[in-house]
Amino acid sequence: MSIFLAEVFGTFLLILLGNGVSANAILPGTKGENGGWIVITAGWGLAVMLGIYLIGSISGAHMNPAITLAFMLLGKITPESVPYYFAGEFLGAFLGAFFVFSVYKNHYFTRSKDPKLKLMSFCTSPVHPSKGVNFLTEALGTFVLVISVLSIIDPMNQLAVGLQPLMIGLVVFSIGLSLGGTTGYAINPARDFGPRLLHQLISYPDKPASEWEYAWIPFLGPLFGAVLGAAAFKYCIADLVI
Repeated sequence: MSIFLAEVFGTFLLILLGNGVSANAILPGTKGENGGWIVITAGWGLAVMLGIYLIGSISGAHMNPAITLAFMLLGKITPESVPYYFAGEFLGAFLGAFFVFSVYKNHYFTRSKDPKLKLMSFCTSPVHPSKGVNFLTEALGTFVLVISVLSIIDPMNQLAVGLQPLMIGLVVFSIGLSLGGTTGYAINPARDFGPRLLHQLISYPDKPASEWEYAWIPFLGPLFGAVLGAAAFKYCIADLVI
């Protein structure tokens, strides 16, 4: 139960601040309107960092089913604990998106020149409908996330525990700057699915479709990338350590 509650709170904070910066940067009439991609990616990196500081000592602060899957494959958590991680992550993401919508409700009800931007404050949406490229982008971004997290927490690197959340946040910032421009870089199934589900359930003027036909890519792409990242770290990178 402690794992479940920790992941709920951690993922809630992640989405509250992550979707919050997205909403602030793209919704009509906000103080941060037109903030740009650097603002959004920096906000997501800081959200990850703060979430890890909040619950890292309790559950390890996965806040991401892809990280949970990678850690299970590497034997860092038990298979029995995975449902608690997953449940906490998806519920926390849904709740975080709900409160972002509540805070920015007036702006969602403000007419926008491009209604699809409002969807993008909930979940990811690609620039081009190229399924293969979009899947590769999500898988590759998550691959980088997984091998980077594993290297940061590796005792061989002798990185102070208190610095690890900051470094992981910078990894997310870096992935967004380098690889996030095509899909919006979910690299986290819960981060995309929970808010997308909320978007389906709520109502506001000129609401676009929730794009469920695309939703499988930010769900399965990160999981595939996590498997590759765990395998690469275990069978390639770790074997290089003498």
